[in-house]
Amino acid sequence: MGHKPRIVLADDHPALLAEISRRLAVDFDVLRAVGEGIALVEAASELRPDVVISDINMPRMTGIEACRRILQQGFSGNAILLSVYDEPELVRTSLEAGIRGFVLKIDAAEELIAAVQIVLIGHTYLSRRVLQRMDPVSVR
Repeated sequence: MGHKPRIVLADDHPALLAEISRRLAVDFDVLRAVGEGIALVEAASELRPDVVISDINMPRMTGIEACRRILQQGFSGNAILLSVYDEPELVRTSLEAGIRGFVLKIDAAEELIAAVQIVLIGHTYLSRRVLQRMDPVSVR
């Protein structure tokens, strides 16, 4: 049996972080769950997970900036953002930074496992609510 995909997770809300970590641990190996952006960069650098999942709004460094730094360090894994916001410009900025997934927190329980599976095979995942707000040209 192969190894479970390895994940590092970041969110500044401890209860949500624990819940997401618990749900992901069924299908994936959650290596570390942290509460802020700089800790996420450090954990990803140290542990080299297959996927990094981050809230956008976090102390000390935003999720977008943390993922951008992780990707600039030659990270060969994938990055997914969690957000309460579905503004198309925020999604575009995330995609331009190299982030491969964008999941709304309201949909995380239903979509996050699928998002991880999709980015692991090299595709981009956007929550269905995000896709409904996007201009089709902007997501190509």
